[in-house]
Amino acid sequence: MVVGGAMGKVIKETIHANGIDIGIYTQDFENEFISLTDIARYKSDDPTAVIQNWMRNRDVIEFLGLWERLHNPDFNPLEFEGVRKQAGANAFTMSPKKWIETTNAIGIVSKAGRYGGTYAHSDIAMSFVTWISPEFQLYIMKDYRRLKADENSRLSLNWNLNREISKLNYRIHTDAIKDNLIPPELTPAQVAYTYANEADMLNVVLFGKTAKQWKDENSAAKGNMRDVATLNQLLVLANLESYNAVLINQGKMQKERMELLRQLAVQQLQTLETVSLNDLPKLGTDL
Repeated sequence: MVVGGAMGKVIKETIHANGIDIGIYTQDFENEFISLTDIARYKSDDPTAVIQNWMRNRDVIEFLGLWERLHNPDFNPLEFEGVRKQAGANAFTMSPKKWIETTNAIGIVSKAGRYGGTYAHSDIAMSFVTWISPEFQLYIMKDYRRLKADENSRLSLNWNLNREISKLNYRIHTDAIKDNLIPPELTPAQVAYTYANEADMLNVVLFGKTAKQWKDENSAAKGNMRDVATLNQLLVLANLESYNAVLINQGKMQKERMELLRQLAVQQLQTLETVSLNDLPKLGTDL
């Protein structure tokens, strides 16, 4: 159960800061939610009280409200004004759950279950840890940068690996085309068209458009659509090239091949969406 902003399927990472483990969740490796509960344990054994005390401050409420205005089109400004006017008063109290329910905020999330607690977007979490301890913030930022460097390296490595696999399977694909779809009497232009036609068939199956259509829509972009494909798309593309080579060798016509390839692409993309990069074995470790 998630209160205030659906996090959906999340990927868990951990920051190790001065002896304290701090959980991070992300869906897209860009918008990360860091555990305020874990951060607060640096200050007290009662992290809930620490977070609520932080949220009593007028400056904090104004900061949270500004963040929501910039990032949340469904933020409730009228309710926020009521909260802002009360903030800082001796009798004022605020909790993450109350903030979320009152203003429809998404920058702070209350999460139940195994990894439950209060989480905040990294922008907000860094403001919170500065309030906790500027020194502790330096420890967090140091390991956070290490985490991002590892993540970027892993993403780059996986992308390049899948791109190379796709290139190898492209050779298998073109050999099948040469052996089965190109009779000796074709002119060089007709041969080139046959190769391009089969490649564009895979583009349409996977990306929904031909290479020319993509280039017309992205005239300023360098390279082609395969150069900007996601990891999952590159992996599926490699599989489509191998499968299409098999279908060509079986003598199936292009229309039937397109239908079968589309079924495979949809199935594999759906499967890959449920797989986290963190679930894959790291290079240099035993499988």
